[in-house]
Amino acid sequence: MRLFLIKLIIATALIIGALVAGYWWGSTRSEIAVADLPVTITSKSKILYYRNPMGLPDTSPVPKKDPMGMDYLPVYEGEAPSSDSSVVKISTEKIQKLGVRTETAALRELIRTVRAVATIQANERLLYTVTPKFEGWIQRLYINTPGQTVKKGDPLMDVYSPNLIAAQHEYLIAMKGMQMVAEGSQNARSDMQRLVESALQRLRNWDISDIELQRLQREGAARQYITLRSLANGVVLEKLAVEGKRFEPGEVLYQIADLSRVWVLADVFEQDLGMIHPGQMVTIRVDAYPDKVFSGEVAFIYPKVTPETRTAIVRIELPNADGLLKPAMYARVEFASFHSKNKVLAIPDSAVLDTGTRRLVLVDLGEGRYEPRTVKLGMHADGYAEVLGGLEAGEAVVVKANFLIDAESNLKAALGSFGHGSHPLVPEEESPAQSSTLAEELSSATHRGEGSIAAIDFARTTITLAHEPIASLNWPSMLMDFRVADPAYLRPLKPGQKVAFEITEESAGEYVIVHIHPVDASPAANEYKNTLRGR
Repeated sequence: MRLFLIKLIIATALIIGALVAGYWWGSTRSEIAVADLPVTITSKSKILYYRNPMGLPDTSPVPKKDPMGMDYLPVYEGEAPSSDSSVVKISTEKIQKLGVRTETAALRELIRTVRAVATIQANERLLYTVTPKFEGWIQRLYINTPGQTVKKGDPLMDVYSPNLIAAQHEYLIAMKGMQMVAEGSQNARSDMQRLVESALQRLRNWDISDIELQRLQREGAARQYITLRSLANGVVLEKLAVEGKRFEPGEVLYQIADLSRVWVLADVFEQDLGMIHPGQMVTIRVDAYPDKVFSGEVAFIYPKVTPETRTAIVRIELPNADGLLKPAMYARVEFASFHSKNKVLAIPDSAVLDTGTRRLVLVDLGEGRYEPRTVKLGMHADGYAEVLGGLEAGEAVVVKANFLIDAESNLKAALGSFGHGSHPLVPEEESPAQSSTLAEELSSATHRGEGSIAAIDFARTTITLAHEPIASLNWPSMLMDFRVADPAYLRPLKPGQKVAFEITEESAGEYVIVHIHPVDASPAANEYKNTLRGR
């Protein structure tokens, strides 16, 4: 009996020890397992469903793989599409993973730098062409190569011309006649003086220099060859004169340019022309002198745009006392343009989502909520865009990962529109029928507004409206492009017409006109309006 009791006590102790050891080992394993789990899992709510990893409209209530072997991704409570279709809600963990960064819309001074390519050209106001006004032959050339520098009065060439010889003899005869009537009547002396001056003036009209005329008066003899001299300072750009050549009146023999001041002709794209104005200072850099920076001033904007390049020529005047700048050189110019003297509301360019017809930003509402907002933009400069409407100073917009948030919202919209058949996207207490009805009501919600037609594009079935504020969307007055659901709506409309319209959200942030009619009290307009409403 005593032996039996001892065995019973030992067995009971072993059982209790085993139970205690099992409890300790189980607790330790649970703690280790929990410690090994990622923090993002422990902080998640319950899993609502699993979505396709490639973004296809397919969900599953249980884990599974797609045809390529990829695991379906879990969607946790709080990540399901919100009933407010205008607000995107992202969990805190996902915001951290995406690297979302925001910046506040603030007033700033925009300075835009317009860059353009240019060429150096001779100042056309300082061009001089040697074109004789008489017929003759070239006997000798003093300037016989292009690029030579000449000064006013330097000899260019000796020419033979019967007209020049005859004019010299006329002058000499008039001078002899002047001497013969020196003691005659006053009238005779006056007549001979007019003949002398007439002969000299004829030679001056043929661009014979004062040096040659003084020689003629001094020597009192006609020369067979007359020297033509330069009437301006500059560099010979073109030489067509050849010794022995016969020339006609008006024929170009030399082209001389004064390069002390040159023109810089910049090709500026037409979208940048609004930032250029006469008197604006310009910075010029030439590849031939990379260590030098030249400064000039906008002198003129040509009133023509080249159709092939869609550029206009902007002329800049530049001093060139050292002669470093030569015609046909390439240059790069920078126009520093201030938008205005006052600061303007601006946001970073990276905050803007451009859909082609609309510009959107994601406004941070806090607690992981982001509202897509249509904005009207003005000038872009220094990585910032001027905001003309749709945003107030102090509102925070997403500047980094906004495309990922937009993709996330579009994915949720796709899942929300396709996933109501067998797998509900809302908590289990809400029936699939109720969820589908709610989605249909949200998708069919319309917003009414009024405005005037700025432009109509029949090819793209779009219309540009300058609409008044739309309270249901919290939109201010702005100029926007809308796609029209039915092209027939555009037929009776024309630019400048005041219209009333109804829009509905076709996709995330994209609105389409479903009804539009002119605001007119005429019977025809009312009949057309009733026809639209009856559709």
